[in-house]
Amino acid sequence: MARPRIDPAAGAVAVQAVLDADASRDTTALAVRYLLQVLSDEAPGNTVEVRVPPFGAVQVVEGPRHTRGTPPNVVETDPTTWVEIATGTALWSEALLAGRISASGSRSDLGALLPLKWRA
Repeated sequence: MARPRIDPAAGAVAVQAVLDADASRDTTALAVRYLLQVLSDEAPGNTVEVRVPPFGAVQVVEGPRHTRGTPPNVVETDPTTWVEIATGTALWSEALLAGRISASGSRSDLGALLPLKWRA
């Protein structure tokens, strides 16, 4: 069953609240899920799994499909870092070097896909 899509206007409001450091847990969850949705729209596929615990995960980037066990290409980060790199407030490369992102696998570099076009 497909997950319901997040309205871009509501998603953008949630993202801005997180960027303004004025977001509840529910608002942060909405912002994270919305930005994962945007990433999925901009880079469809099943090669890289992007995880932002505890709020969401998506598979993106065209290429070989992964179906069982731990995916070979995984990106994981915390909600604040995800919002920052997805919006361009922080750079992928700097967050990766600072240890704020865990990226494994030959196709896990999302630097060329970020920042996202997230505004409604």
